Amino acid sequence: MPAPSAALLLPAWVDPAQLFAGGPAQHPHAFWLDAGPDATAGWSWLGIGAPEPDPSVVRDVLCARGAGREERPWGPFAGGWVGWHGYDDGAARAGVSAPPIQDGVPQDLWLRVTRFVSVDHARRRLWVVAPPDELDGFALEVQGWALAGSAAVIGAADAGPPVQARARHTPADYADLVQRCRDAIRAGDAYQLCLTTRFEIDGRVDAIDAYGRLRSATPAHHGGLVRSAPFALASASPEQFLQVHDGHVRTRPIKGTRPRGTDAASDVRLSAELLASEKERAENVMIVDLMRNDLSQVCEPSTVAATGLLAVESYPAVHQLVSTVEGDLREGTTVGRLWDATFPAGSMTGVPKLSAMTILRRLEGAERGVFAGCYGWIGVDGDLDLAMVIRSIVTSAAGAYVGAGGGITWLSDAADEVAEVGVKARGPLAAVGAGLPRGW
Repeated sequence: MPAPSAALLLPAWVDPAQLFAGGPAQHPHAFWLDAGPDATAGWSWLGIGAPEPDPSVVRDVLCARGAGREERPWGPFAGGWVGWHGYDDGAARAGVSAPPIQDGVPQDLWLRVTRFVSVDHARRRLWVVAPPDELDGFALEVQGWALAGSAAVIGAADAGPPVQARARHTPADYADLVQRCRDAIRAGDAYQLCLTTRFEIDGRVDAIDAYGRLRSATPAHHGGLVRSAPFALASASPEQFLQVHDGHVRTRPIKGTRPRGTDAASDVRLSAELLASEKERAENVMIVDLMRNDLSQVCEPSTVAATGLLAVESYPAVHQLVSTVEGDLREGTTVGRLWDATFPAGSMTGVPKLSAMTILRRLEGAERGVFAGCYGWIGVDGDLDLAMVIRSIVTSAAGAYVGAGGGITWLSDAADEVAEVGVKARGPLAAVGAGLPRGW
């Protein structure tokens, strides 16, 4: 169990990218949970962790409620674990047959974290956090990171000669799968299905440089990098899956996407088109109802509510339709129990969830891996903040992959769904120097 923490405020602001480049980037087991290069609100965390030999220990963490808990000036993360939880094991736990994992990337990978830097973007403050007897020494180490990082720029180099990614499905294959999803919906086996595919490249990929390019091109409030050599996850995720603070849980599912416009007028038009889309609104509301049902399994009666509905959020590459569902967890709820009720996320499965996952397992024909899972931090005090693994790159010694997909309803148009996959995959692939295959 990670030790209790103390914190020390550093005397001056240093760009978190500089700190990361000067220290954690040189270490095989490192993390950077990143609110973005121009963030003016929220928190980031970066540091070095130790591989957790038994990743299942995070399931036993109690999401405790502590009425009147004093807020820490150095942010909500008290130390604990940083890592990811993959889609396929979660689907198997829910009752769906698990495909063999071909890429060798662990479904669960967590780093134990007792020493880290907490970045307060609103106040432009840096806190060094560590066990009390290690605090002064760690503060000196972090100052060394700042000096060493002043000459390093992550992701500044070009990704190299472009290569074409290898697609799991051709556009024609994916369009056929869209129609098979519509057939399942017509038969009454599902109302909505999140159909996904994968794009792969072979050879060594520098996950840290790839993340630098990804955050520069498509910054997001839940971006981040987790590396435990030889595996890494680099993400520009815009979707918060679960946040727990003092026993209160929140989820913010995304369903509905449009590309950004080429000029101001087209951008406004596309945003308005997204908000007015009957298909996208129906899809989003179905997932909201699913998440309300999921949370009701672990929340106090009458506390689960949709507190935000159908808000358009805009990012460098896309407009998204986002809703918010919240509730108060029952006493004694653990991370594992919360996951059993809510994971995999409804935005990446469909409705009804078990039927949708079973249909998708048959149609997609292979594992999703870390993609469509979740990643982030789980605190020793039971608070947590986990994002969806979307708009992400997963790397191993053999290469890298990018997953992408979209929600299919009866109103879906196959050509539009193919185009949406391309919009979502283009940015992460570009960050590793790869382009979409022909037709995508």
